[in-house]
Amino acid sequence: MMIRKRPALPLLAALLFVATPAMAQSADNTQLRWEQLPSAQQELLIQPTRDRWDNASPEQRQHMLQRARRWQEMNPEERARARRGREHFERLSAEEQQQMRALYQRTRHMNETERHHAVVLYHAMRRMSANERDALQQQWRKMSPAQREAWVEAHDPKRQHRH
Repeated sequence: MMIRKRPALPLLAALLFVATPAMAQSADNTQLRWEQLPSAQQELLIQPTRDRWDNASPEQRQHMLQRARRWQEMNPEERARARRGREHFERLSAEEQQQMRALYQRTRHMNETERHHAVVLYHAMRRMSANERDALQQQWRKMSPAQREAWVEAHDPKRQHRH
């Protein structure tokens, strides 16, 4: 007995027909302010935060509150920069993310100048061999503060992209 296969196109068309109102509704909701969202959608958005809070230690909860306060204090430009940074981080490989976390831990208690130097050094050293990194570290230790500043200025990836 021969079974005749139906083309998938009518099935696909039927699914799209059924899904279109739901997709249109969710697309419309992206334009709504928070207060205008249905309570079910508000709950859907809040639940992950609630779960993280419930499973967090007291220290983690304090950190969550500090981040929320810091976010509230940011102006729109700072928030946009933070979003871009998060998106950049999420595009990194797992190994690169781990390297960035380690860099953050090493630099978090530095002043702004020291942190900037460390970040520029990190970006420069990523492209170097082990021998080149060792040579730069020895050279760096011998530099005066003015020489270090000049080196950072010459190797800053942000400044290099501007030219």
